[in-house]
Amino acid sequence: MTHPAVLARLVEEYEMESELRAAGPHGPVRQQMEDVVYTLCVSTGTRDIDAALAAARERLRTAWLGDADAAEAAAQDGRTLSGTAG
Repeated sequence: MTHPAVLARLVEEYEMESELRAAGPHGPVRQQMEDVVYTLCVSTGTRDIDAALAAARERLRTAWLGDADAAEAAAQDGRTLSGTAG
């Protein structure tokens, strides 16, 4: 499974490339967009960009919720996420 930080960067890159492409079709922007789309699809195990974005956003949502849940549980136990008393 692709790390959430990588997925977040890919989604951000896709959104930036989409904005650039909307401003006007440019060769390098088109290739960068294709590269990001391909990487997002491979990273999420999907075949189209809509499914890839949905999968990436869901993974990010659950990853961040998982981190929040872990931090909350640790705080209730009087420890930090690294397992030491804080």
